Amino acid sequence: MAGPVSPLNAHLGYWLRFVSNHVSHAFRRKVEAEGVTVAEWVVLRELFDHDAAAPSELAARLGMTRGAISKLADRLEAKGLAARTADPHDRRWQSLALSERGRALVPVLAALADRNDAEFFAALAPDDRATIERAMREIVRRLGLRAVPLE
Repeated sequence: MAGPVSPLNAHLGYWLRFVSNHVSHAFRRKVEAEGVTVAEWVVLRELFDHDAAAPSELAARLGMTRGAISKLADRLEAKGLAARTADPHDRRWQSLALSERGRALVPVLAALADRNDAEFFAALAPDDRATIERAMREIVRRLGLRAVPLE
């Protein structure tokens, strides 16, 4: 016979997922109101710090497949937020860079991310927030987690 069955809310993972789902959903609504998905925001933000990047570099940095990056690049190009450039000496090599419109949008989206964080976590004492962040970073480090959360 099996022992007692623990309730859902007895698990830390339950509470992490509970909060994460609400934080992610609120942020998704905010960025979608600006015409982009969370995954597109992640790529836009990564490109913001670089003049241009090869899709393979983006895939490695973000823990995504090259196919996923290619689909996101297609969508960002279609929206006028990024552009691909082919190397004149090697037509197989491409780079992706933000357009002027994409570069102007990133600070707007970053402000939404900041506001979303504040809405959910401003009530925490700074020490509590630092403790939670330190614990999450330690889990990421210990488990070698790499893929950037996209939802």
